[in-house]
Amino acid sequence: MRVGIVMIPHPLANAAGASTVASAATIASVATIDRAVQFGQLAESLGFAGLWVPDSLGRGQPTTDPLLLLAALCGTTKTIELGTCVLQVPLRHPVELAHRAQTLHLLSGGRFMFGVGSGSTRADFEAVGADYDARFKTLTTSLDVMRRAWDGEAVVGPALSVWPGTEGGPPLLLGAWRSARWIDLAARVCRGWIASGIFSEWEDVETGVRMYRQAGGKRIVLANVFTDLRPDPVFASRLDRVKISLICSPAEARERLRRMEGLGLDDVLLVCPFDDPEQLEMIRALVG
Repeated sequence: MRVGIVMIPHPLANAAGASTVASAATIASVATIDRAVQFGQLAESLGFAGLWVPDSLGRGQPTTDPLLLLAALCGTTKTIELGTCVLQVPLRHPVELAHRAQTLHLLSGGRFMFGVGSGSTRADFEAVGADYDARFKTLTTSLDVMRRAWDGEAVVGPALSVWPGTEGGPPLLLGAWRSARWIDLAARVCRGWIASGIFSEWEDVETGVRMYRQAGGKRIVLANVFTDLRPDPVFASRLDRVKISLICSPAEARERLRRMEGLGLDDVLLVCPFDDPEQLEMIRALVG
């Protein structure tokens, strides 16, 4: 089972200065954008399989655009997989989104994994005037439009000119509930299925893994597993809101990781505290 990291940038208190060396010690006091870049470099140097970012914009706190953030990381990392977990497709125009994703596919040298979903937070839709209640229909329609755009087909107006080497677009992974409808879609038209550690019970993941394998699906990712191994974790307040987490002692975290691997997951994506990059080194020591 591969282990990746989810990074959720936020403004840092008393951030000043910058450093070009990616280590936990030097990341501690840099500006937020420098922290994000060095966070990615440190994750890559420690051998994590991927660096993933979420998508939100209407929840009362500053956030970063996931594709722009990953574009910045394309130039400062070399080998680590870069992904979204997950981007809310119904908030964007599908052809414009296809163009942006194609660009990131190009800039990353094929490292970009495009995790997509319908979205589940009404405030994000209200922020851009999108139809929350139609989000499931919009998702399937938009995915079809994007795939056709990446093939050079004229969908709305003139065709999107496909950059050589990006034909077909980046690999799509569908973030969705474990219903037969979404599991089947993920297996048929996507390269993977993304389950959520926030919303999924252990039993949900086990059932979803079985359904997805039976449908012929290949890659299964459990994303957004909040992780904090400190004696006094800052993520402790999330314990009553997340279903699967590693907000616990290192020994307990090790047991939960074994349980995840036993479920047949291909990847687990751990949310590491943005304000404490040393957690990356603790997690690396934990997973070996």
